[in-house]
Amino acid sequence: MRRLFVIYLAVCFMATSFAKADFSASDRTALEEIVEDFIRNNPTVIRDTLVSLAASEETERRQAGLAKLRDDHGDPIMGNRSGSLSIYEFSDYNCGYCKRVFEPIQQILNDNPDVRLVIKEFPILSQSSLLAAKAAIAAEKQGKFNDFHIAMMTYRGQITEDILMKIARKVGLDMTQLQNDMEKSTTSAIIQRTIDTAKALNINGTPGMVIGDTVIPGALSLEELNKLISEERAKQS
Repeated sequence: MRRLFVIYLAVCFMATSFAKADFSASDRTALEEIVEDFIRNNPTVIRDTLVSLAASEETERRQAGLAKLRDDHGDPIMGNRSGSLSIYEFSDYNCGYCKRVFEPIQQILNDNPDVRLVIKEFPILSQSSLLAAKAAIAAEKQGKFNDFHIAMMTYRGQITEDILMKIARKVGLDMTQLQNDMEKSTTSAIIQRTIDTAKALNINGTPGMVIGDTVIPGALSLEELNKLISEERAKQS
């Protein structure tokens, strides 16, 4: 198969080169017949070549996405900020499934002092989700993200601008600084980086998680989280 692939590339190169040269119509017709005959007698070559190319592009896209994922400067962090094992969670404050997985994740942080949880603010459900994501990033700058995040995730109901501002006041955020930080271009850039990362990793909804190189779309149980963490630790050992 490798030999056929090399021949196929050579024929394609020749066809391209000859097409640019000053050949007669009969010469070009003869060359086209050679190429068509080759393809007809080796139909799997093109298929396998395209499959291989798609797989290569997918691998490159995934690796680029993982590299962008780990560029987490400015992202809110919970747990051990210097932890040896990072979990990345793509989250929206209006996502019911995100709220459902909140308690298992908190249990993971309580049980594993080496885990670093990076919240990738991924506001995809509403305009108020975008405001909430900006407020969360702004709360991180004030060192009060944990309290803000817990209050937001345990709130039952739709997160509106009024609700998130009430929660921000309740957890002691400086409201003037909060508003200023929410409007900064750096805050929008962090969210855009997350959107680009999600696209590269084929994460289309919330919650989405990444543990090591494993991308998990959807909510996980405590047992499933522990299993993935154990598998990642085994890879690192």
